[in-house]
Amino acid sequence: MFADVADVTRRFDAADHLLDTGTAAAIHLATALGRPLLLEGEPGVGKTSAAKTLAAVLDVPLVRLQCYEGLAANEALYDWNYQRQLLSIRLAEARGDQITESDLFTDEFLVERPILRCVRYRGERPPVLLIDEIDRADDEFEALLLEFLGESSVTVPELGTFAAQHPPVVVLTSNRSRDLHDALRRRCMYHWIDYPSPHRAVAIVRRTVPGAGAALIEQATTFVGRARDLDLDKPPGVAETIDWVAALAVLGVGDLVRDDAVVSLGALAKTPDDRNTIGLAFGEFTAGRAAG
Repeated sequence: MFADVADVTRRFDAADHLLDTGTAAAIHLATALGRPLLLEGEPGVGKTSAAKTLAAVLDVPLVRLQCYEGLAANEALYDWNYQRQLLSIRLAEARGDQITESDLFTDEFLVERPILRCVRYRGERPPVLLIDEIDRADDEFEALLLEFLGESSVTVPELGTFAAQHPPVVVLTSNRSRDLHDALRRRCMYHWIDYPSPHRAVAIVRRTVPGAGAALIEQATTFVGRARDLDLDKPPGVAETIDWVAALAVLGVGDLVRDDAVVSLGALAKTPDDRNTIGLAFGEFTAGRAAG
C-alpha cells in the first residue's frame, strides 16, 4: 500500500495531515505486514484523524466502530433482523406453510455490523476499519475481537465462519483509560503518539488554521505546551490547540497580549478547575509578554 516510510509521510502531507516519523513507520509496517495497528496516546493527539486520513490516502471506505461501555456483539459484529423474521413467521402461518429455525437464520435476515461488514466487503481494495477508543469498551468485548484480529474472520454460529477475501486495514485507538488485555496487544502492531514538538505543533496549526497569523500560532502553541505541565484534569491536546487558535482568529486576536483573548480559553479548558488554572497561567503568560 505504501512504498516506504517516506511515501506514507508524503501522501499524508498531501492530505494535510503531518505525521512524525514514528507514526509513519508504524502505519507502513502495519499495512505491509497486514497487521492491526493499535495507536495509543493522550486525547487529542491525532489518533482518530490518522485512521481517517489513512482511508482517504488509500482511497478506500472508512468503517468506524465507536466503542463505549456495554458495547455488545450485536452492535459490533452482527445481528439478526428480528422484525423480518417475525413477519416471515406470520406470512408462513397465513399460508399454512411450515417454517423451521433454519429458515429464519439465513443470510437474508443477517444484519452486518461494522466488523462483519468489513469481513464481507468485496471491493477491489480492503476498507479501513477504525475501532475507536477500545479502552472505553468492557473487558469482555476485547475477547469478541480476538478471532477477527487474529484471522480476519467472524463466526456466526447459525451460518458458519466468514473470512475476509481481502483483510481490512484495522486501526484501534486507545486513550489508555484502562489497560488492554495482552491477548489483544499481541495481535497488533503498536505505536504511542506523543504530543508534537513545538516546531511540528506550529506546522500542524498553520496547516489547519490558515487564517491565523504566524505570530499568534507560535504564541498559542508555546502557551499550550506550558499548560500541559500544569496540574490539569484534561491537558489540552493538538485538537484543543487547533480549536483555540481558530477561536482566536474568529475574535480577530493577533497577539495574546490582548485582554479579549481570555474569553476563548473555553476551547482549551474542559472543566471549571482547569479553567481557573489555565486562566491564571494565561494571565502570567500575557503579563510576561506585555512586560517584555
